[in-house]
Amino acid sequence: MTTARADQDPGVGGAGTRSVRSWPPWYRTLFMSDVWERFGFFGMQAILVLYAVAPRSEGGLGLAKADSAALFGAWIGLAFMLCLPGGWVADRLLGPRRTLIIGACVTTVGHFALASPWLWTTPLGLILLALGLGLYKPNHQAMLNLMFGKDSGRREAGISLMYVGIQVSALLSPLIAGFLGERVDWHLGFAVSGTAMLLGTIQLWISQHQFKEVGNAPGRPLNPEESRRAFRLIGTTAAVVVLLVTGGVASGGLGPAGAIGLVGTASIIAPVAAYLVLYRSRELSPGDRRRLRAFLWIFLGSTLFWSMIAQDGSSLTLFAKESTDRHVLGFDVPVSWLQSATPLFILILAPVFAWALLKYGGRRSGVPVKFSVGLTLTGVSFLIMALAAALASGGEKVSPVWLLVVYLMHACGELIVAAVGIAAVADVLPRKFIAHMLGLLWLFAALGGGAGSGMVRLIDVIPESVYYLMLAVFALAMGGAMALNRHAIVRGLSGDDERVPGDDTDDTTVKEDSPA
Repeated sequence: MTTARADQDPGVGGAGTRSVRSWPPWYRTLFMSDVWERFGFFGMQAILVLYAVAPRSEGGLGLAKADSAALFGAWIGLAFMLCLPGGWVADRLLGPRRTLIIGACVTTVGHFALASPWLWTTPLGLILLALGLGLYKPNHQAMLNLMFGKDSGRREAGISLMYVGIQVSALLSPLIAGFLGERVDWHLGFAVSGTAMLLGTIQLWISQHQFKEVGNAPGRPLNPEESRRAFRLIGTTAAVVVLLVTGGVASGGLGPAGAIGLVGTASIIAPVAAYLVLYRSRELSPGDRRRLRAFLWIFLGSTLFWSMIAQDGSSLTLFAKESTDRHVLGFDVPVSWLQSATPLFILILAPVFAWALLKYGGRRSGVPVKFSVGLTLTGVSFLIMALAAALASGGEKVSPVWLLVVYLMHACGELIVAAVGIAAVADVLPRKFIAHMLGLLWLFAALGGGAGSGMVRLIDVIPESVYYLMLAVFALAMGGAMALNRHAIVRGLSGDDERVPGDDTDDTTVKEDSPA
């Protein structure tokens, strides 16, 4: 395959950092597919907790407040947890591109299962959405990293710029799907999300030729014996899970609370086991293991950060519903509309962050510092939430401005942590591990979602203000620890030592036929 470095491509960098049209066609395809996928995701997120807590008489699930909030955290945890198998499927079986398209198809089916009026399709839809996200997310990011090559500055800038288009859809989807779900019919809101995902799947399918041969084959294909063992293990595991779930449901012992607890437990065990398995792989050199040890800080930082951000769709949504005055000029603002605030702020700020990451992103020493800044912003935001909850504790409703400030700080933190974490993955292990590493990154995020689904139950036990203060302490402590240990982290991540034999794809990406 003829290759060219990303920094030789006239379609990358320069004006491309300011306009999507100036980037290569393959970037625009990945850009738009994520726009549609995020439209579906944020539309579903905007109404899932509200649908769960709504009484059966109003078409909802009729769950308790704590169970409804925990449901969202558990679902996020399950989706992130499945990102590691999604990365494994790409690395060992199908390649990132085909796995990406399959994930888009499964996600589409999941959205329409939620849109079905039958109650039994709701858990099916959530499982399909988690599975689809697990296949889609790490491989979309893998394709970005593979196409950009080793240019970490432009890779970070491209990911951050992608947030511009993503947040347009994330801004609009709660306004459209949220309004239709809250004011017309919950299932109609889910159907809007499914339609958006269907459009994204079609767009990705018809444009896949733009990637040439990149991502078309697995980086570390299984040999025949490994394939037989893998399929036996997959079949056995699937059969055991189906039997346990079927038995639990039939006996009445696996209700919503039990299922949420099961996912939370799995999300704690899985990342630890997966990290140890990868660390002990014979394909890694001593330098690879050293970088993987140092990158554990990034994994743990991501875990805590995403457990904080998961509060947006759970505890903060319920706070908006019960404790904020949403009556504006004679109109009661739908609860779901407040979730458009974070994407609006990201939309406004993303070009600034893209420019800053392009200018300073190539400095490896900035990775722990950037993570520290993102976690500190998140910690301060929950100090603000603790004060807002204290003011509302007497039954008084507070201004939604409190939540808007919190969402602004979350937007800034997400622009830093998401772009830097995803881009930094590419420099830790050989390129053939990239989908696996991205899956592991999201598996640690699943740990955050699982922990968040458990922590949110504390709202029924302790004052809400104390709950948010506890979250603030966790985030600030982790941010401070990363700042204090930044030099050790940098030393661990640095070095161009020996790679494993056969890894010859580090410096290559696809050749563009012409400038974008």
